Amino acid sequence: MAEECTHNCSTCKSDCSHKDMKEQLRPESCVKKVIGVVSGKGGVGKSLVTALLASRLFKEGKRTAILDADITGPSIPTSFGVAEEKAVGDKSGAIYPVTTKSGIQLMSMNFLLEHETDPVIWRGPVIAGAVKQFWTDVAWKDVDFMFVDMPPGTGDVPLTVFQSLPVDGIIIVSSPQQLVRVIVEKAVKMAETMKIPIIGLIENMSYVKCPDCHKEIKIFGESNINQIAKNYGIPVLARIPMSEDISRAIDEGEVEQLDAEFLDAAVALIEKI
Repeated sequence: MAEECTHNCSTCKSDCSHKDMKEQLRPESCVKKVIGVVSGKGGVGKSLVTALLASRLFKEGKRTAILDADITGPSIPTSFGVAEEKAVGDKSGAIYPVTTKSGIQLMSMNFLLEHETDPVIWRGPVIAGAVKQFWTDVAWKDVDFMFVDMPPGTGDVPLTVFQSLPVDGIIIVSSPQQLVRVIVEKAVKMAETMKIPIIGLIENMSYVKCPDCHKEIKIFGESNINQIAKNYGIPVLARIPMSEDISRAIDEGEVEQLDAEFLDAAVALIEKI
């Protein structure tokens, strides 16, 4: 009888080096590239960045999808105006993602709840298992780029995604406050420890543009993102302004309508992965 895996390779007698330890997709699914969107803390705009990147790449002719790994606090459905939609399955066990107005495929915990306000009161291992099922049980159709919107921190879900999904790279989202510097560095160090490529940094809430003189006003003071990028050799891909248009589009479920020209550099780099 095979010895049960303890996940401690230093004490293991088995040779697992030839085995693919990643979770497998359903036979009918196809996902070419997987991009994680992470941060060391909440409230910096990971879901916003995820939604904007998926929308922008879709406009560039790429087939995109979002796996909403924030099981207990999903916001992706609201951003796309599909919060009332439900995911359906078939006899084979396949779950079909919800499709947005333009054609972006989404899978979120809210699509499986009777009411979108129902809380998910689960412990970490169960949440991590649900994330894996979103990858293995959902019938993803011809996806060029899948974005994984992760919950904040460096705990169960990011660890599960890094170990179980074939992540091609991550984007780390930050905001200008001094407090965020240490949190961002934690996310960078976790990625380095897990040997996950870091595509770059995106700073949200970077500035407010004056509607009269168009001057950029830095509400939170000078940013630390350039220093962090220099310290770790990571490019800064975008600085997203605080904007009434962005806020309104998210609240009204119209994120796909935003142009998001500030993401040009990020999109160009992602397309080369």
